[in-house]
Amino acid sequence: MSYNTFGHMFRVTTWGESHGPALGATVDGCPPGIEISEEFIQVFLDRRRPGQSKMTTQRQEPDRVKILSGTFEGRTTGTPIQLMIENTDQRSKDYGEIARQFRPGHADLAYHQKYGIRDYRGGGRSSARETAARVAAGGVAQAVLKALVPGVRITGYMVQMGVKHISRERFDRDEILRNPFFIPDAAVVDEWADYLEAVRKNQNSVGAMIEVVAEGCPPGLGAPIYAKMDSDLAAAMMSINAVKAVEIGEGMAAAGLTGAENADEIRMGPSGPVYETNHAGGILGGITTGQPIVLRFSVKPTSSILTPRRSIDVAGNEVEVITKGRHDPCVGIRAVPVAEAMMACVILDHLLLDRGQTGGTRGRIG
Repeated sequence: MSYNTFGHMFRVTTWGESHGPALGATVDGCPPGIEISEEFIQVFLDRRRPGQSKMTTQRQEPDRVKILSGTFEGRTTGTPIQLMIENTDQRSKDYGEIARQFRPGHADLAYHQKYGIRDYRGGGRSSARETAARVAAGGVAQAVLKALVPGVRITGYMVQMGVKHISRERFDRDEILRNPFFIPDAAVVDEWADYLEAVRKNQNSVGAMIEVVAEGCPPGLGAPIYAKMDSDLAAAMMSINAVKAVEIGEGMAAAGLTGAENADEIRMGPSGPVYETNHAGGILGGITTGQPIVLRFSVKPTSSILTPRRSIDVAGNEVEVITKGRHDPCVGIRAVPVAEAMMACVILDHLLLDRGQTGGTRGRIG
């Protein structure tokens, strides 16, 4: 199986399976001399870690990261960084009954048709557990961005879960890390908890919408046509398990606007151009404008549910499938730190590309 690597200059290769001994990431292209530690990366992994509330899977994984290579005396050396996270709470027996069945909504059948073999224990590579490796790599990217562009701030949060939406009028960034849903709206936390608990007790699941914003990103990152910042961001987010749609700025809503409404007017400020709105989501022509990059993506409902669903087995027999085990009633919750990690990796990748092509020079205005 190929295509386990993403990035141009800052390249990340993830490896491992949901029920294997370990999983992790190999990070290549990281600049030397960047201060990094397992403790720094662990902060990001702890936000994604399962089993922290009844709102997520009860699989108890500490997700402790180990740096095996690429650092010396607490700093990167410029050589490949190997990150490893051991699996400690696999229950492969939970999947014994579906070893020869294809779960509806999962990649089981597609994997079998393509490769003729699949790891049925939790989905193997198609499991959302793979995203732990991305978050670890994202921690490395965050450390580099902190050193090279200290003003960059990446923030992810949920804006929708099933039929529930946040109120933009009550948006409170400080609330995001205070609740298990990563939502910036304290007034709806209890309501969302009751809603998801009812879904869980009904042996079902719901989807979600995640928004991630990068503030302080310098203008000029990205390139026209085949290395657009927005196309690479979209590809990165679509590669996250269960993501089914991505939009930037106004996104799909732009189809209902006129040109006069959608075009962000520009004024000259004391320090350079100032945009009066941000319908473009911080990217024009594939290149960052210096405004906040605003991106949203939808996550489908978790397909592993106890509600019986009709399917087939490897012999072609029609069967009824019930997926046992420990699963998220809303996998979108833990997608928030994954989105931040992917945003950090893509922005850093384009920062390094820009340094190589332009040296950071910019066209003069005024």
